Amino acid sequence: MRSVLIVVDYQRDFVDGALGFPGAEALEAPLCRRIERARAKGWEVWFTFDTHHGDYLATQEGKRLPVPHCIEGTEGWNLFGEVALRRHEEDLCFYKGALGSRELAAYLVEHPVEQIELCGLVSHMCVLSNAIVCKAALPECRVAVNEALTLSFDESLHQKAMDVLRGVQIDVLTGSEA
Repeated sequence: MRSVLIVVDYQRDFVDGALGFPGAEALEAPLCRRIERARAKGWEVWFTFDTHHGDYLATQEGKRLPVPHCIEGTEGWNLFGEVALRRHEEDLCFYKGALGSRELAAYLVEHPVEQIELCGLVSHMCVLSNAIVCKAALPECRVAVNEALTLSFDESLHQKAMDVLRGVQIDVLTGSEA
């Protein structure tokens, strides 16, 4: 069975940069452990990178979230801490200029997998969006979000995101499942 762990946007700007928030740094060690466990089980590990440019504030997202972040080539665009060291050269990376990645969807349609688990930041934005992208691309694939390995700066929105995920037939892993 081909399985994939997707680490969504665990970038400096979401941890301790422009859009960083308390608690995001606490995901670093558990994410590293999850990446290592996935590799040990033969899973592929993929990464998404929120990727913007100098025109960010003129984009739809920039008009709604007017905080420049994850500008390609800046320190804030890089993966955070030890997670950066867990990325291997052969790992697929998807550089996305929006919440969800069209490139990820297109790749999955052409290269289907049986199981996907997502983790990373931010739960109610990019994690939610990319989980739905995965489910839309591969409706028969088991898609799951590891709730223990995703956070939001707003606990209420985090909980609502987990409810929405369940509602669109995406598993939310908790406790012993995670």
